[in-house]
Amino acid sequence: MSLALVVDDSMLIRHTVCRYLEERGWHVESAINGMEAVQFMQHLRPNLIVTDMKMPGMTGTELITELKKDPATACIPIIILCGRNSEPEARANESRAECAIYKDIDIVKQLDEALVTALAGVKAAGRS
Repeated sequence: MSLALVVDDSMLIRHTVCRYLEERGWHVESAINGMEAVQFMQHLRPNLIVTDMKMPGMTGTELITELKKDPATACIPIIILCGRNSEPEARANESRAECAIYKDIDIVKQLDEALVTALAGVKAAGRS
């Protein structure tokens, strides 16, 4: 079973994304910010990370920077969650993630497309 880590300070968004992934056979863990995600990563390695960009404590940008610095976590596919008002920040991080989706537009439809994109990138690179 594949493991996903969902990182978002919004309980509603975390619940929506976790439920979406669980319904598709994923085991899902969640964190409320980047610091909690980094602590989680000390014990387990998810196959996918879905992260918000704006969170207290440690932002998504800071989390992605931490992940990319460590060879053990640098290849984990990342899906960015952001609001329309964070578009510049999302664009700046898209090159370090597989894709970005917007919270304020049909999130489930976007997750369908983002999951395919993120996992296709992993298979193309020979990662599992």
